[in-house]
Amino acid sequence: MHNFQCDYTEGAHPKLMAALMQTNMEQTCGYGLDPYCEKAREKIRAACEAPNADVHFLVGGTQTNTTVISAVLRPYQGAVCAAQGHIAVHETGAIEATGHKVLGLPCENGKIHAAQVKAYFAAHFASETAEHEVQPGMVYISFPTECGTIYTKNELADLHAVCKEYDVPLFIDGARLGYGLADPNCDLTLPDVAKLCDIFYIGGTKCGALFGEAVVITNDKYKCDFRYMIKRHGGMLAKGRLLGIQFDALFTDALYFAITRGAVDSALRIREAFEARGIEFFGSSMTNQQFPILTDAQLAFLSRNSLPEFWADAEDGKKIVRFCTSWATTKESVDTLVEDIANMPI
Repeated sequence: MHNFQCDYTEGAHPKLMAALMQTNMEQTCGYGLDPYCEKAREKIRAACEAPNADVHFLVGGTQTNTTVISAVLRPYQGAVCAAQGHIAVHETGAIEATGHKVLGLPCENGKIHAAQVKAYFAAHFASETAEHEVQPGMVYISFPTECGTIYTKNELADLHAVCKEYDVPLFIDGARLGYGLADPNCDLTLPDVAKLCDIFYIGGTKCGALFGEAVVITNDKYKCDFRYMIKRHGGMLAKGRLLGIQFDALFTDALYFAITRGAVDSALRIREAFEARGIEFFGSSMTNQQFPILTDAQLAFLSRNSLPEFWADAEDGKKIVRFCTSWATTKESVDTLVEDIANMPI
């Protein structure tokens, strides 16, 4: 059975495993203050063309989102995001548990836009009862979004401009950042991302690491005492070098970009196979997540050899399912799925 349910079913890329094994018996100081973490920070700063950025390593995405949002917001503030944003639908109220409300906005293909964000901020601060409401204190987006879509450079620049106007940070959840940058239609680079937001993170867990996310803070305003918040949220890993070693390997010889690009190439082969059979898609993802709309018979036929994830019910009794590739997806798995798509009932 070939598993396409998510992009974190396997362990870690062999080069990361080799690096972890090679350094296994070394003794280093803890809590991310070791030489490997520092090497990884320097490589990430170089890749981002952000020499003054602060870089911190945490274990997972939910932990990262709660830590960043708690560090940035005042107690009476909330995070503006798409109604389908990850912190709104897939984190079990983790943000609300920190005392901060998630302020969801209507979205299109998982995206929010500068004009609606500006209108939301303007309406809040013009309201006579503003002080009785949760104040919007930051804008959160994910890149790519929950449904695999990406922001263009202009869209990101416009969002950032609104955030500057209201003196709030733009925070980008980059759990799948590498896959978004590998979208063939993407006009953003990693340095562009670093310039067009205040805080973002580079996902490792879904992009080749055993676990780990690298938080990059480019705005000096949000750098102070961030390590205190990491500790307070249980994110200061005693064996912090395990994170540094992995990100050092991911950012050696551009491995991060090579393996995420390979995953997107595989996903687009799958997309082309569905398109050749006239299958419609939910959204317009060109990343490692593909969302075909299938009949029960088609889903049952494909599920004999390949396991997708149910996403949502569609019209006419059909189902939206997700086929998700990763750095570890093999050509054999894709070949099998493509052949089954060619033979499935229409």
